[in-house]
Amino acid sequence: MFVLTADQRDSTTTGDGVPSILTTYAGIPAVRGFDRTAGDEVEAVFDDPAVTARVAAELAASGEWSVGIGVDDVELPLPAEARAGRGPAFVAARTAVETAKGRRIPVRVEGASRWCRDAETALCLLVDLMEGRTEAGREAVDLVSSGLTQAQAAERLGISPQAVSLRLRSARWDLQSDTERLAASLLGLCEENRC
Repeated sequence: MFVLTADQRDSTTTGDGVPSILTTYAGIPAVRGFDRTAGDEVEAVFDDPAVTARVAAELAASGEWSVGIGVDDVELPLPAEARAGRGPAFVAARTAVETAKGRRIPVRVEGASRWCRDAETALCLLVDLMEGRTEAGREAVDLVSSGLTQAQAAERLGISPQAVSLRLRSARWDLQSDTERLAASLLGLCEENRC
C-alpha cells in the first residue's frame, strides 16, 4: 500500500488549503481518500502506484505542499478514514513528509525497499519538470492534457498552433508522460520488493 501524507507549506500566510485538496481529489481512485489529519495536513491511502505518483507530483509541484509517501503494509481492516489508519506505511509516510519539508523539491519516499530512493528520484525529476514551466506553458499543457488537440488549444488561447507547439516544447511536455510512467513503475517496485 501507499500512504501519502501532505503538509501545507506556509499555511499561516496562504490560508487553509485543505478544503481545496479535499474537493480536487474527492473522486480520485483511492483505498481511502484524503482526510485532514491535523491542522494543515492531509492523508490518503492508495493501491495504484500511477495514481500515487501523479497526485504526489501535482501536490509537490504546486509549491504549496510537502509530500511524503510511505510504502509498506497497513493494519487491516482499514478504518473508514485514512487518518485513523495504522501500520508501517503510515509511520513511513510521517517520516517522509517531515524529511520532505527541508528539501528544495519537497517530496520523499520511505519504505523497506531499496527501490524507494529510485522512486523518489523519479518523482523529484517529475516535480522539477512541472515546476519549471511558465504560466503560458502550464496553460498549454493543461489544455492538451485535458484532451484538446494543439489546434483546439490554440483556438482557446487565441494564439497560433505553432505558438502552442513552442509553449509545449518549452514546457518539456513530451517528457512528462514518460517520467510519470517511470515514477509509477519504481513505486510499484517499492511495493513488490520490500525487504
